[in-house]
Amino acid sequence: MPCAGENQHFDNGEKLTYTIYYNWGLLWISAGEVTFEVKEEGDQYHYITTGATYKRYDKIFKVRDYFESKVDKSTLLPTSFKREVEEGKYIRFDSISFDQSAFSVEEYFGRSKSKAKKYNFELEHCSHDLLSIIYFLRNIDIEALSVEDRLPMDVFFDKELFSLDLKYSEYIEDKKIKELGKHDVRVFQPTLITGNVFTEEAVMNIYISDDKNRIPLLIESPVSVGSVKAVLSDHSGLKYPLDIE
Repeated sequence: MPCAGENQHFDNGEKLTYTIYYNWGLLWISAGEVTFEVKEEGDQYHYITTGATYKRYDKIFKVRDYFESKVDKSTLLPTSFKREVEEGKYIRFDSISFDQSAFSVEEYFGRSKSKAKKYNFELEHCSHDLLSIIYFLRNIDIEALSVEDRLPMDVFFDKELFSLDLKYSEYIEDKKIKELGKHDVRVFQPTLITGNVFTEEAVMNIYISDDKNRIPLLIESPVSVGSVKAVLSDHSGLKYPLDIE
């Protein structure tokens, strides 16, 4: 996969909202929301993502997440990244500065901003963060892909460079998605990092709109207990009309 990219599929002011559903047994429960926003700031794009469980769900498993990434508009490569997460008992602060030309990373990492320690890393090539890789992949030439093709992606966070990939799994016409109607989609499966959330057997399916926006309409995945899905529930500021039947 090329190191740099050019944006053709999202615009300043784009905002995507997803409803998160959790399945335990036979019930699907709406548990929270996640929003993705794009803001244009001079020669950079500023991505902001927030996620939270609904208050009624907090007693079971409280989530309050904040992510932000700033990328060079000419390359879509990140210059900085910040993550502040509270997911049950897991609390983490992660702030990263990227020097893409020198292939170096400066990171402040810890349980909170006040307790974070400084780390420096030397890499062998450019890298992305957890947010920048999403928008970068939206601008890959998917028309040239065949089923089973894999897109390599290097993502840096948690003091480590993860060499992952994204598999193009299948093409589905008229996929019916809850409250969205039917849409032609391309299905991708990312490498998952096993741990507290994902098991080694877990497979995540991401249903990408087969139009010029290339946005996730539905994400489905098993987790360590039960399964979750994220469904696009609201959108604004898209670069192109969303092709929904």
